[in-house]
Amino acid sequence: MENTVTETATFGEDLAFLNEHTEVVVLSDEAGQAQVVVSPPMQGRVLTSTAAGSDGMSYGWINRELIASGERQEHINVFGGEDRFWLGPEGGQFSIYFQGGDPFEMEHWYVPAAIDWDPFPVAAQERDRIVFEKAMRLTNFSGTTFDLEVDREVRLSGRAEVAEGLGVALDSVVQVVAFESVNSITNVGDEAWTKEGGLLSIWILGMFTPSPATTVVIPYQSGDEEVLGPIVNAAYFGEPPPDRLIIEDDVIYFSGDGKYRSKIGLTSKRSKPVFGSYDADNRVLTLVQYTMSETAADYVNSMWEIQEDPYAGDIINSYNDGPPEPGAEPLGPFYELESSSPAMALAPGDSLTHVHRTIHLQGSEEALDRIAVGTLGKTLNEIRSAFAP
Repeated sequence: MENTVTETATFGEDLAFLNEHTEVVVLSDEAGQAQVVVSPPMQGRVLTSTAAGSDGMSYGWINRELIASGERQEHINVFGGEDRFWLGPEGGQFSIYFQGGDPFEMEHWYVPAAIDWDPFPVAAQERDRIVFEKAMRLTNFSGTTFDLEVDREVRLSGRAEVAEGLGVALDSVVQVVAFESVNSITNVGDEAWTKEGGLLSIWILGMFTPSPATTVVIPYQSGDEEVLGPIVNAAYFGEPPPDRLIIEDDVIYFSGDGKYRSKIGLTSKRSKPVFGSYDADNRVLTLVQYTMSETAADYVNSMWEIQEDPYAGDIINSYNDGPPEPGAEPLGPFYELESSSPAMALAPGDSLTHVHRTIHLQGSEEALDRIAVGTLGKTLNEIRSAFAP
């Protein structure tokens, strides 16, 4: 299927299209400038957002052709969206995307219907927030069954809250939209979840429109690899070439051009509380904040293999889409910014919560530069020139 990229669509155009083809809820600030589109039929995902009303830029990547078709795909329904609820692990002996005994190959990989096709019922709704509840049963590669309830709230964050959370001042010329998803899973079964049988993690993924001028920026904790482990895991789909992945002393640059399939990840020992991307053509700085546990050490391993250490996985990831093989069509293309919760051994009735906040800031480079330095530690010129010829 050939996909349509909404590079030039305004928010109003995307909203009109979505209203025509699916059910959506629009969350808004009082002025109607910061708006977020959420879809209950699409697992309560945030599809897109804007900081400047109907005529503003639409920040999320949406798959117009698939949404318009109404046709269900076999392996995954790549609807798009800036914040979607998934669960991990993706690969390994505790995967919920492969059935036991199947090889870890694309033809055997299936996203569970509960997080790919099923609707999420709405439990509460206000102007600037919406709450979903969803019960589901999942079975992993090793045969462990999980009965769980998902509680998911999507809400807008105001300018003052964003500034306080980032620790930076927001110039009045900067347009801002920020939203967060508060995601909880509860063990509603009769058995405790154990490391031996496999655990789950909350996995939030945001899909954005790629461009040659888009660079993903990930600050990291520097230090001895013998203590902190490798700086980055780039082995998911093979090591990206040096013109797509640059590792400096305190930051990682990763191309978000949607032309080369690649994925990177950082562990909780290497990650910092904020990462993001910069679209130099549209002067859009996107930042992601997420829950970082002070004590948890176990994160699910999503590598497509039987793993020696299934709890030595990543807390944050970035994926750049592209053809999976020469001549093949990409899934999108798009690029992703992702975060994961720890893997927790939940007793019956116990819950795990993970928060993922997405912030888009658009305005003059001078104003955005101060924010980039204060959050990512790099100037826009450094970011923009990272992959310059």
